[in-house]
Amino acid sequence: MKRARRPHVITNAERSPTEERRYREIRYLLMMSVRALCLVAAAVLISVRPPLVWLWLAVCAVGMVVVPWLAVILANVGPVKSEHRLVNRRHQAEEPPANALPSATPPRVIDADE
Repeated sequence: MKRARRPHVITNAERSPTEERRYREIRYLLMMSVRALCLVAAAVLISVRPPLVWLWLAVCAVGMVVVPWLAVILANVGPVKSEHRLVNRRHQAEEPPANALPSATPPRVIDADE
C-alpha cells in the first residue's frame, strides 16, 4: 500500500534568495535610520538642555552603539533552515505512525473463550 504524501503548502515555501536579500537590506536601512535619528536627537538635546539631559543622552548613545551592531548581525543572518522552522516540527508531530490503523475501523478483539 502506497502511503499518500502530504501536499505542499505555499505558506511553507521559502523566500527566493533575491527576496530574502531585499528584506535584509530594508531592515538594515531602517535600523541605520534609527541610529541617525539618535545622533540628531543627541545633537538637539545638547543644544536645548532639557531636564535630565544626561539620561536622554545615555539613551541616544546606547541607540547609536547597539542599533548598528544589531543591524549588521541581522543583515548577515541567512534564511531559517526548514528543519528549524516551528511549522515543520508541528506537522511532524501530527502525522500518525506508519503502522497505525485508521480510526474508522474498530480493532479486532480475539477472545480465548470463543
